[in-house]
Amino acid sequence: MGLHLETTKAGKPPENIVGKILPGGRPVRRLVRVGSLLLLAALWEALVRTEMVSAFFLPPPSRVLASGWAMAQNGELWRHLAASLGRIGLGFVFGALAGILAGILMGISPAAEDVFGPVIAATYPIPKIAIFPLLILWLGIGEWPKVTVIALGVFFPMVINVRAGIKDADPALIKAAVSMGSGRLAVIWKVLLPGALPMIFAGLKLAIGIALLLVVTAEMIAAESGIGFLILSSADLMQTARLLFGIALLSVLGLAFSGLLEALERLIVKWK
Repeated sequence: MGLHLETTKAGKPPENIVGKILPGGRPVRRLVRVGSLLLLAALWEALVRTEMVSAFFLPPPSRVLASGWAMAQNGELWRHLAASLGRIGLGFVFGALAGILAGILMGISPAAEDVFGPVIAATYPIPKIAIFPLLILWLGIGEWPKVTVIALGVFFPMVINVRAGIKDADPALIKAAVSMGSGRLAVIWKVLLPGALPMIFAGLKLAIGIALLLVVTAEMIAAESGIGFLILSSADLMQTARLLFGIALLSVLGLAFSGLLEALERLIVKWK
C-alpha cells in the first residue's frame, strides 16, 4: 500500500483559484506572451529604422538575427553554444545532486543541521564568482574551475529549498508510513521526497538562472569559447550586433530551461 499525496487534508483535490479569477486559458496566455515580445521587437526595429536610435549602438533585431545566422552558417555559434551548454550541464548536475543530498540530510538530522547549517549560512552570501580566481589556482586553467563555480552556485539554492521542503513534510503522513512498517529509507523515498518535490523544482528553477549567470561571467574571465566569451570579444571589437545576439541567446536559453523544468514539474508533481 503506497501513500498518495494527490489530495489535500480535506480530501479534495486542490483547485487553481488564480486560474478561476483571471480570465483566459493557457493558449490565450501563450499568445499574449508571444505577441508582447513581437510588439517589442517591432517597436525596436521601427525606432532604429526611423533613425530615432543609432543603429551603431543599438542594431535592429533584423541585423542582430542576420549576425546570428552568419555565425550559425560558419559554425562559430555552435562552438560557443556547445561549450557553454557543456559547462552548465556538468555544473548543474553536480551542484543539484549535492544540494539535494545535503538538503535531505539536514532536513532529517538535527546533528547535520547543527554542523553544516552555520557553514552554509556563512558561505552562501559570498559571490561565487569572487572565488573563481582561487578555483583557477587550485584546479588550473581549464574546464573544471568553470564547472566548479557553477556547481557551487547551484548547490546553495538547492540545499536551502530541499531542506525547507523536507522540514515542511506532513507529520501525519510520516506517522502513517511508520505505522505501516516503513523504514527510514522508505519514509524518505515515499513521503519526504514526494512532499518536497515542489520546493526541489523551485530550487532548480532558481539554480538554472544562477548557472547561466555564472557561466557567462566565468567565460568572460578565462575562456576562449562560450557565450560569455562571444559577448566580451564582440564588445571589444565594437560588434554590437553580435553582442546583442549573444545576450538574446542567453534569454532564449533561460526561457528554454525554464519551460523544460515547468514541463518536467507538471509531469512529476501531478498533484500540484
